[in-house]
Amino acid sequence: MLLPTLPVFVAEHSGSNTEVGLVVGILTLAAVVVRPFVGIRLDSMGKKRILVIGNLIIFAAMGSYFWTATVLTLLMIRFLHGLGWGIATPAYGAIASDIIPASRRGEGMGYFGLGTTLAMALGPFFGIWLAKSYSYEWLFAACLLSTLVSMVLAQFVSVPDSACVSNEPAKVPAKFVARLVERQALFPSCLVFLLGVTYGGIVSFITLFGKEAGIANVGWFFLVNALSVFIIRPISGKIFDKKGHFSVLFPAAFASIIGLVLLSYASSTVLLILAAIFYGIGFGSIQPSLQAWTVNRTEPNRRGAANATFYNAFDLGIGGGGMLLGAVAGITSYAQMYRYSILILVIYLVVYLLYTLKRRERQKVKNA
Repeated sequence: MLLPTLPVFVAEHSGSNTEVGLVVGILTLAAVVVRPFVGIRLDSMGKKRILVIGNLIIFAAMGSYFWTATVLTLLMIRFLHGLGWGIATPAYGAIASDIIPASRRGEGMGYFGLGTTLAMALGPFFGIWLAKSYSYEWLFAACLLSTLVSMVLAQFVSVPDSACVSNEPAKVPAKFVARLVERQALFPSCLVFLLGVTYGGIVSFITLFGKEAGIANVGWFFLVNALSVFIIRPISGKIFDKKGHFSVLFPAAFASIIGLVLLSYASSTVLLILAAIFYGIGFGSIQPSLQAWTVNRTEPNRRGAANATFYNAFDLGIGGGGMLLGAVAGITSYAQMYRYSILILVIYLVVYLLYTLKRRERQKVKNA
């Protein structure tokens, strides 16, 4: 709810595009700083305990938004929010990966990711509606209530006893720096970073793009995007489990590219909805498949670190996308910014294809 509304809030308080980017990016910065250390603790102490700590910090930050008077105050609150976000998100991911059976991990992570993506799709729609129809105070109240409900529901999450604490210290890298980042999670995390850059450009500037393009209610993008995600997630998860990651990650990238092309030329609600359908199909297929792939590549006693690495990359993409593409929009326009963001997905395709070809060549040599 805050991602597309806080940039407008800053702009209405005479903030520049740079300050908008800082407000979006500071949360990511805080999360990135704290998350690697959280990953280590997830693998050595109770995941549920860490989840509760993260949720409490987020709740405190949400309650502080009511007293936002200046951009500096907002940046401080966003940093606190980012610390809680950096603690809670890998905890949720690690718990989910412990609960889901390995044989259905693609499908299971799809369901888990469905909750995350639906929130990121529906949240902006209702956030924009609350800010426009009522006030930012109502928006902040809704965010606080949502966080409170989340804290209550988290108490019903059951974590397997065997998953609470790592009993295999010998498999954990000895060097502290190496423990902060899970090496096996790096490549999928690189891909989700690139995806996150494009999503960061959408959630950060689509409201301002709507004003530029003359589209009355850009909230339709998020609503239709959520519907596309809801439909595609179970399907793509089952394809991942049966046929592997290539059958999902490669075609889904083209769907996302089509979505960005349509969005960049959107001048009506109809084109906006078409863009949301295609981008939702692509994003809703790629993100959970990459997370399932990350878990599959990682030892059980390193899932906490793997999820921390994955979420760091995703948040870096969203935050970095907001700052990078915001600078592009300042030089060109929001429409052209979305066209330039297509290049990010082209890089995704090239990197992924090179990786796939290299792996196949190694497999041929191994089998020869």
